[in-house]
Amino acid sequence: MTGHITAIFVAPNKHAEQLAIEAVQLKRGKGIVGDRFFGQSKKNPGRNLTLIEMEAIEEFNETYGLTINLNATRRNFLTRGIRLNGLVGKTFRVGDVLCKGVELCEPCRLLARQLPQSSISQKEIIKVFTHKGGLRAEVLSDGIVRLGDSCMAVPIDSTL
Repeated sequence: MTGHITAIFVAPNKHAEQLAIEAVQLKRGKGIVGDRFFGQSKKNPGRNLTLIEMEAIEEFNETYGLTINLNATRRNFLTRGIRLNGLVGKTFRVGDVLCKGVELCEPCRLLARQLPQSSISQKEIIKVFTHKGGLRAEVLSDGIVRLGDSCMAVPIDSTL
């Protein structure tokens, strides 16, 4: 299954607002140049990159009659057309950059605080996004990722 990147976000430091950009430079084992987690792989393994499915956000908006800001998810890449949960433990490409799915990026209180809460509690937000909160990934090669780039699993025999 091949998806594509619909949005890219970085935050320059902890708790800073995420900024929408059209392209990012990724470095092997370090993550996104200019992002708050860049180079913290030893301190925070698997935090090189985070992704979330646009379909999960749209489902949330439709179910609760809300329109959440896409940067409120605190994820770096929004994807469309690919099931991210299936990439845990697997190698995949984002554009020409090779990555490995490390773990699900389950929702937390920070995510719940970022989203509108007039019709849903923070606890309910966490429950709704459980197993739909995205993916943490390790960056395995250097490269540039742009809006619209493909996102797809790599066959086992062609990872390098």
